[in-house]
Amino acid sequence: MKIAMVSEHASPLATIGGVDAGGQNVHVASLSQALARRGHEVTVYTRRDSRRLPRRIELCPGLVVEHVPAGPPRELPKDDLLPYMPEFGRYLAARWAEDTPDIVHSHFWMSGLAALAGACGLGIPVVHTYHALGVVKRRYQGAKDTSPPGRIRLERAIGHDVERIIATCSDEVFELVRMGVNRRRISVIPCGVDLDRFSPEGPAWPRGDRPRLLVVSRLVERKGIDVAIQALPRIPDAELLIAGGPPRDRLGRDPEVRRLMAIAARYGVSDRVEFLGAVPREEIPALYRSADLLITTPWYEPFGITPLEAMACGVPVVAAAVGGLIDTVVDGSTGVHVPPRRPDALAVAVRRLLADPVRRDGYGIAGADRARVRYGWDRIAADVENVYTQVVQARRPAIVPLAR
Repeated sequence: MKIAMVSEHASPLATIGGVDAGGQNVHVASLSQALARRGHEVTVYTRRDSRRLPRRIELCPGLVVEHVPAGPPRELPKDDLLPYMPEFGRYLAARWAEDTPDIVHSHFWMSGLAALAGACGLGIPVVHTYHALGVVKRRYQGAKDTSPPGRIRLERAIGHDVERIIATCSDEVFELVRMGVNRRRISVIPCGVDLDRFSPEGPAWPRGDRPRLLVVSRLVERKGIDVAIQALPRIPDAELLIAGGPPRDRLGRDPEVRRLMAIAARYGVSDRVEFLGAVPREEIPALYRSADLLITTPWYEPFGITPLEAMACGVPVVAAAVGGLIDTVVDGSTGVHVPPRRPDALAVAVRRLLADPVRRDGYGIAGADRARVRYGWDRIAADVENVYTQVVQARRPAIVPLAR
């Protein structure tokens, strides 16, 4: 099958950990690679954000990244990209007219707009994954939401125009149905994890005698990293490592880092909070293995890949009971759920787990098993491939036998 992936801002080549580079980049890259391994021909279309980028790059056999000239060739915040989506769509239409894919899979709402524009008139079915919904972002961020004003209306239109929606968690299905999307056109397929890279076996970062709590996240306010810092005074002796954001030598210039450092100072825990900055992707598994617990306490979370990675490494997770974390982290089995934005509840849960190494070990074993059985990319790709097949076959005209 010839598959076109459209991911306007989240390139599979991007360095993970920036403000706009996170789980979606990992998802698009890993899913595309897994589909290529299954024998498909995959092209990922992403916006050209640097003059130095070549038009096409082969990532592996069967997988090519194509950089689309839409807007200025420089990095822009994703919320500023909407004006360039018509140009993106026209490029796709021209490319697909000469080299037509069997199916298009768009990622994020602006990619959905470009993909639908590109496929219009060519008879190419479009499958869409939102990765995040504007209505949820607006609910939790309010006036701090920087999305373009028409996002919610356009997301609703995308939901009606695409052939199928692949939601990443059950909570997203509820939100989509509330938006008026037909439940029968929604399939739930979670994100996955690289089981070769993330496993309990392997080296671990050095550590001292203190209990180690770990946050791996983009450094944006809605990720709730301040909740972990505010809980630390109630967790004696524990250290908190925070991985993500700009390189370590540029941390002091990052507004969110400065805000979090000020909170740590206010709560008297600066000596127990360490900002690691951007950690190379290849070092992340060793960092996970060095931790007693992974802490993830966002305001909301469309899916959340870092808890899966930690689970695959055998590390228990303490997670806010929101969005996709409700599905991936099994409360009382692979970790613990806590109410969002509640440092007191987080502190109680962490203290109990730190005091019970047997339970922590049990959660770690169960988490690694759950990741291995349910979330490997080969299984996720097989499930996505099945959706593609259903959609393509439904689009093919029925063959009517000739009358004799």
